[in-house]
Amino acid sequence: MKRIIIALTFLPLLFTTACKRDITSVNVDPKNPQTAPATAFISNGQKAFADALTSTNVNDNIFRLVVQYWQETTYTDESNFDINTRQIPRQLWNYMYRDVIRDLREGKRLIPAQIQGATTQKNALAIAEITEIYAWYYLVTTFGDIPYSQALDVNTAQPKYDNQQTVYNDLLTRLDAAIANITTTGSSIGDADLIYGGDMAMWKKFANSLKLKMGMTIADADNAKAKATVEAAVAAGVFTSNADNAVFQYLSAPPNTNPIWVDLVQSGRKDFVAASTIVNRMLALSDPRTDDYFTTDAVGGYSGGTPGASSNYATFSKPADAIAAPDAPATLLSYAEVEFFLAEAKERGYNVPGTAVGHYNAAVTASILEWGGTTSEATTYLLQPGVLYVSANWKQLIGEQKWIALYNRGWDEWIEWRRLDQPALVKPPTAITAIPVRLTYPIPEQNLNTTNYNAAATSVGGDQVTTKLFWDKF
Repeated sequence: MKRIIIALTFLPLLFTTACKRDITSVNVDPKNPQTAPATAFISNGQKAFADALTSTNVNDNIFRLVVQYWQETTYTDESNFDINTRQIPRQLWNYMYRDVIRDLREGKRLIPAQIQGATTQKNALAIAEITEIYAWYYLVTTFGDIPYSQALDVNTAQPKYDNQQTVYNDLLTRLDAAIANITTTGSSIGDADLIYGGDMAMWKKFANSLKLKMGMTIADADNAKAKATVEAAVAAGVFTSNADNAVFQYLSAPPNTNPIWVDLVQSGRKDFVAASTIVNRMLALSDPRTDDYFTTDAVGGYSGGTPGASSNYATFSKPADAIAAPDAPATLLSYAEVEFFLAEAKERGYNVPGTAVGHYNAAVTASILEWGGTTSEATTYLLQPGVLYVSANWKQLIGEQKWIALYNRGWDEWIEWRRLDQPALVKPPTAITAIPVRLTYPIPEQNLNTTNYNAAATSVGGDQVTTKLFWDKF
């Protein structure tokens, strides 16, 4: 279902009395209202969040290059992990804090005064809160220690950095509170919610699926907490089909189009081709999603450019046309992910229903169906050597199949690749560093928030792209 994105333009309130005019109204500028609907801030925060995850802009989101889904044609700095020339950490940091979290917080601030009814208020707050928690998840898994408790405080010019594990645990606490506040039969913000249209039953299922994801992310760092978190999430109800997927539906006309279309089509640029790493592996496995992911190359087959090397645009396969459509949706969390997490949870001995092989097969099948394939294709694919589930090789199989399934969601796969260490990606020979396992802090933080920056750099173990975060143990 397509939903119209609400713009931040509103009519001013007019105050009149029966006998005289309130002269203070002359101080109100009708073209620059001082307040705006809470729902508009939530809508814009959701769109900004989807844009951040979906973007292909090399100024901020280079994760498709890092995990070797795509390769650059002419300018290869980013695929060789030069993140400072364009100040990529700064751009990503500013976008998430300024455009995503700040809008969502402003929406939450305005809800009590603007939305009537205790249940409706709580549901609206839960939508904004869950989205904000998800945004924080990406920040903390990308940088480590981050400004959190003092973030966006107008009275704090130099916010402190909070410990990454403390932040993570607090996000889980906040998520539990948000879930508890949901009334699935109650109303919320309707079509101003651009993910589920105000359907609170779906938001509860989404929140529990996010809880599952966050629990599994820390499985190597705090197995007891991960186990308890995962088991509680599954018992409360997670995604059970592709119909549950958290999807942001873009529109066919600017300015609300898919960022991939903006970067690849509207721009007229020819900056990316497929990367040989994923193309070669999918061909070796006769993967039925190959033609859904990529166009054919110059000779009618499928091929990709070498990671880190300049690759001729005309020669190699490119991202499929459907991915670059203006109204192509952005997936924020999927049923396939949930099933992969459940397969892993079973292998780790967590008390969740089903079997590891059953969840693995369901995950792969869900991904193939999500991309337009058939159950028959999935069944054939799952019987192939290299795909057939073998419990002894669970980490390699789940890691590789998740890498394939998360194609076009580079940021998510970068998190999963660091956590599972699969597939065994090899850095380009021309890379200036090892494959990054975190982003360094923005340069302005080093210059303008120096004391807190230095403390954070020491806390995480050094402000380097090779410094592993607390949850990335192996």
